Amino acid sequence: MHLIVVGLNYRTAPVEVRERFALAEGQLPQALDMLKQTTGILEGVIVGTCNRTEIYAVVDRQQVCGHYIRSFMEQWFNMTREQFNRHLYMYEDDQAIEHLLKVASGLDSMILGETQILGQVKEALRLAQEHRTTGTIFNRLFKQAVTFAKRAHSETSIGESAVSVSYAAVELGRRIFGRFDDKTVFIIGAGKMSELTARHLYANGANRVFVAGRTVSRAEELADKFSGTALSMENAVARLHEADIVISSTGASNFILSREAVEAAMARRKKKPLFLIDIAVPRDLDPACGDVPNVFLYDIDDLEGIVETNLEKRRQEAVVIETMIDEELEAYREWYATLGVSPLIRALQDKAAAIHETTLQSMLRKLPDLDERELKVIRKLTKSMVNQMIHEPILRIKELAAEKKSEEAMKLFVQLFSLEENVATLQAEADAQRKNRKPADDRESSGVARDLETLLTQLAGALQ
Repeated sequence: MHLIVVGLNYRTAPVEVRERFALAEGQLPQALDMLKQTTGILEGVIVGTCNRTEIYAVVDRQQVCGHYIRSFMEQWFNMTREQFNRHLYMYEDDQAIEHLLKVASGLDSMILGETQILGQVKEALRLAQEHRTTGTIFNRLFKQAVTFAKRAHSETSIGESAVSVSYAAVELGRRIFGRFDDKTVFIIGAGKMSELTARHLYANGANRVFVAGRTVSRAEELADKFSGTALSMENAVARLHEADIVISSTGASNFILSREAVEAAMARRKKKPLFLIDIAVPRDLDPACGDVPNVFLYDIDDLEGIVETNLEKRRQEAVVIETMIDEELEAYREWYATLGVSPLIRALQDKAAAIHETTLQSMLRKLPDLDERELKVIRKLTKSMVNQMIHEPILRIKELAAEKKSEEAMKLFVQLFSLEENVATLQAEADAQRKNRKPADDRESSGVARDLETLLTQLAGALQ
């Protein structure tokens, strides 16, 4: 078995291409069903966001299955591969695992270290499990990726520093005032940058927000999203003395706020500081406003300096996380190496349990006068002896499974303990469960059966 990820993202495809590969949440179940039916696909997960569409698959053959995944993309997205091939990337095995870990932890995101992608990866796994397109490999790998991403963000500071101008503006205000819930915020402008700024302010506790725009209807539309109040530009200037923080981002060609207007507002504020952030280009606020006592003015260059400093901090933390990824990759390799011995371990445990029960029943027939307590003690003691006898062999086969000659070790293990019949019984049970499985069967039980099938198939290949 091999792992493959085929996809495109903001680095490899422009937005007009990415939008053609966008998957609405309601479409994912059907897409997963089609992927599941694709030749050579044993397990599948689809991760779709505004910045990426990625298909993760466990496959039986690498090169051929890459072709079949592209065929799936042609059919589902109604495009020929000539239209999208140059935008695709494909990673296999270790590279695919490393890529998933980077995606989940935000190292592959447009905004380095962002956490929204982690929720999207979790949701992709949930949907895939719900539609039964995952098994032993992806259930383990994706859960490992989610756990790792949480640890990466908790053990590093990669997500703590602002790396967008709008967020940097809000963070700067938070550094100065500490909190926003007792402050009055004026947002001048009703465009995309202003909306992002309002969103960050709202998330940080601002509850008294005024929005002023050159078009009052646009200001009302933005204000309504955050329980704010819309103002005309004239009213905003007239009520400037009420503001503690002013963040301006319009498309005006001239200054919309003069030094005189600020001086008039400060005369009514009784030395209370006023924080002005100008994130417009060309600038909205007269630079002379910063010369007024107790007025603190920052423009986009000041904020971009903060953003670049914070980005550098995130890059440094990303290096730490990449080292952690190496450790996670090694942990996955060790788990995968022991995956094939699970049926052998179960076969040995089943055989040991059968011998124990047969021997115990024979002994009890010879000792018919034992009371209930004595029976319980003897059963517990003899079971403990059996478990201790097989404990070391189980540990040893796990160790050998991680070595180069693992297949030979597995064959020898089966021969030494005469497990051929037990392995065959497990295979028969798995086959029976597969034949009798109904669509309405519980997802957990069907997943167990599918996992056992995967393990036994791998073991059969090793024993041939």
